[in-house]
Amino acid sequence: MEIMAKVAFCVYTIVILGGSILAVSSSSLVRALVGLIATLVGVSGMYMLLATPFLAFMQILIYVGAVSVLIFFAVMLTRAESGGDEAKSAPMRTYVYGLAATLAPAAILGWLILTKPVASVAIPVEVTIKELGAGLLGSYFLPFELISVILMVAMAGAVLLTWEKRGKK
Repeated sequence: MEIMAKVAFCVYTIVILGGSILAVSSSSLVRALVGLIATLVGVSGMYMLLATPFLAFMQILIYVGAVSVLIFFAVMLTRAESGGDEAKSAPMRTYVYGLAATLAPAAILGWLILTKPVASVAIPVEVTIKELGAGLLGSYFLPFELISVILMVAMAGAVLLTWEKRGKK
């Protein structure tokens, strides 16, 4: 059984890395979104390996389902004009800055983990879904609702921008 877990971990890691590379390197926004979806599905698989099916389901439902569809509609409703910044090739300096921006946080976090290890709990606390729901909708009710309002406003803004552009043509 341990071999299967290691194989599943490797498969999910490849899906996450492949999806993230596709999301970052693609010139098409739709292909980048497909890469993002693949990455999020791989993260959901990692949650399954951690024996947290509720988090895996929420990852699929919220991020792969709702947020990805919202991003897809926003991309489809707001078209980039041809000949914009996407048409120009980026200088090598841009890639170096991007690599530095990626490696700097990784180096800092790695140094912190190696020099100041956190005392771990031997047995994790078991939290039921009922307790989790009460915690989310109790003290975190306002942030939970604000996120949905922000997503709705973003979608309404994309529709409004598209409507104004089509009205001018």
